[in-house]
Amino acid sequence: MKFLDLAKVYIRSGGGGAGCISFRREKFIEYGGPDGGDGGNGGSVSAEAVEGLNTLIDFRYQQHFFAKNGQHGMGSQRTGANGDDIILRLPVGTEILDEDEKTVLADLTEVGQRFVIAKGGNGGWGNLRFKSATNQAPRRANPGQEGIERTIWLRLKLIADVGLLGLPNAGKSTLLAATSNARPKIADYPFTTLVPNLGVVGVDNVEFVVADIPGLIDGASEGRGLGDLFLGHVERCAVLLHLIDGTSGDPVGDYRTIIQELEAYGGGLAEKPRITVLNKIDALDAEERAFLKDEVECETGVKLMLMSGASGEGTVDVLRALRAEIDDNRLRQKQLEDGDGEAGPWHP
Repeated sequence: MKFLDLAKVYIRSGGGGAGCISFRREKFIEYGGPDGGDGGNGGSVSAEAVEGLNTLIDFRYQQHFFAKNGQHGMGSQRTGANGDDIILRLPVGTEILDEDEKTVLADLTEVGQRFVIAKGGNGGWGNLRFKSATNQAPRRANPGQEGIERTIWLRLKLIADVGLLGLPNAGKSTLLAATSNARPKIADYPFTTLVPNLGVVGVDNVEFVVADIPGLIDGASEGRGLGDLFLGHVERCAVLLHLIDGTSGDPVGDYRTIIQELEAYGGGLAEKPRITVLNKIDALDAEERAFLKDEVECETGVKLMLMSGASGEGTVDVLRALRAEIDDNRLRQKQLEDGDGEAGPWHP
C-alpha cells in the first residue's frame, strides 16, 4: 500500500430544506389553519480518527465529499427528512488544516476523536411556526440555510514514541528491521528509505513504537533531499534516536549537520530529548571505537552510546535508554495534566 501523508479535499455540507406554506382544508373542518411543516436539516461533514489506518491514500482517489441536502417541509405538519452526514475516516495523528495550509482546525490524536468540519444548514420553518393570535393565517415560510463549502488539507503525522534521525545510510532501517517485525528496504546506497516506516520494538517485556524517516542531508530544511518532507512525523515522538555512521570518516560533521537541520526546521525538534548513538561499530576495532567516542563527546558535549544494528551489539542498552526516556516523558506529561507543576527542561 502506497504511503501518503498529505491530501487536499473538497467538502460541502448539505443545505437545509425550505419550510412549507400549506393550509389545512378538509371537509367538515370549520377552521383549518396553517399546517406547513419545517424543512429537514442538511447533512454535516465530520472527521473521525479510527484504528487500522496509517496513510491517507484513500483521499488520492476521492477528493470530493458532498453531504445530502435536507428535504423540504410538507403539508399536514410533516417535517422534511434530514440529509445524511458524511464521516471522513482518518488515521490517528491527522491534522485538519484550512485552505492556507497553516491554520490548524483540528488535531485528531486519539481513536474515536471526532470533529465537525462543515455543519449542515438548518431547515427553514414552515408557516405553522408563524401562527399567532394576531396572525392566524400566515403566508410566510423560511428558506433552508445554505450548506458550507470549503477546501481543507489533511496532513498525517505518525504517532510514535521514538523517531530515528540520521544521514542517509546511517543504519536506521537496519536497526528497525533487527529490533522489530518491520521490513523496511535496506540497500548500500543513499535514500533507500523513501517513505516513513513504523515498527514495534520490545525490550524487557515493554513495547514502544519507532518511526524511521528518510535520511536528512545538508540543506534538508530548505527542500533538499527527502527528509524535510517527513520531519513532521517525528514532531510527536517522545524521544529522538540520532544515529551516526561510525564508518563515515567525519562523525562530528555528520552530527552537526543533523542538529543544524533540526534547528532550521523548528517545531521544537531540536529541544526534544535525544539519544545519540555511534552505529556500525562492528566495522571498528576497540581503538577506533574509543577514539571516535572521545572525539564526538569532546566536540559536541553529548553523551555517546555505541551500537551495531547489524550485529546487535549494544542495541539492548540503547533500547533500554529509549524506554527510560519514554517513561520520563510520560511522567512529565502526567504531571502537566494533573497540574502538579511544569515539566523541567531536558538537556541532551
